[in-house]
Amino acid sequence: MGHFFSSLFSSKPVCTAEEEAEKNKEKNFEMFKYDGMRAQRTGQNPFAIKCFEQALSIKDDFETMNYLVNSYTAANRLDDAFAVLTRMIDIKPDDVQTLIAHANLCFMLDKDADAITDCKHVLELDENNSLAWFIMGKAKRTTKDFLGAVADLTKAVALKDNFVEAYLLRAELLLEMGQSLEAKPDVEKAIVLAPEEPASYLLRGRVCQALGDIDAAERNYLKTLELDPFNEEASLLSGKILVDADKLDEALHFFDDAIELNPNFAKAYVERGRIKNLKGDKDGALADLKKSLELNPESEEAKKLNGEHSNFDNIYKGGIFY
Repeated sequence: MGHFFSSLFSSKPVCTAEEEAEKNKEKNFEMFKYDGMRAQRTGQNPFAIKCFEQALSIKDDFETMNYLVNSYTAANRLDDAFAVLTRMIDIKPDDVQTLIAHANLCFMLDKDADAITDCKHVLELDENNSLAWFIMGKAKRTTKDFLGAVADLTKAVALKDNFVEAYLLRAELLLEMGQSLEAKPDVEKAIVLAPEEPASYLLRGRVCQALGDIDAAERNYLKTLELDPFNEEASLLSGKILVDADKLDEALHFFDDAIELNPNFAKAYVERGRIKNLKGDKDGALADLKKSLELNPESEEAKKLNGEHSNFDNIYKGGIFY
């Protein structure tokens, strides 16, 4: 009887078994979600992925899906990230941020047509979205629609005047199209906006070289290496300028230094071998070539070697150094 009156006058409702199970389910979901968020913030990405996956096995949650996409992407699990983003678009087909993320991932996965479709959808929702114009420009470039890409990138920088990546990409496109003079202002703008960005100086060096200003090109490559000593492209281009100028001793020392800095720089061994061969040091050239093939057995040099020579003894008879 006492229990009856206690229940009758109590202000706390009595939960059914189903309600109690739902409460526990929600409690577990929250626990996994927030454990995952903490793990993500502290760099424990594998644990974060497990937590988010466990949370989403309990229920679909748009925010948690977004966290999981970020963790998958950081772990280079791009196909898994793509699958989750596709689910997110099913839930919110007009969410601009999700569409942009999906478009960018499509580009990374070589799904260029899908990236363009996503960007067009975004632009239907927000025609002033500079990032959508940029990603669409990147995708059109890979499909060889250079004029369309330039037009999209022009729209991107018109909407966002400090869009360094868009200026650099438009300059690269113009350079590829043989319009080096038109490319130069974009590179200069990028350098003004981001004076510590090595990629800008590297590209300006390529533009200067295309315009025939070799001294300016060399200065820009060296500036790139000053900002990023491990930039392999800048090293190779700098060394090539020295070789083309017949400064073989200087070029040899240059690649000695590059290899000392980065002993795994396979292409530097190839170039140093080329220089040694030009100087008549066949044994040294062969040693450098062998080392480059050890470091990168899938290189272009390895393919040429397999296609043209049965052994190293005949490598200099019309070999890859010529």
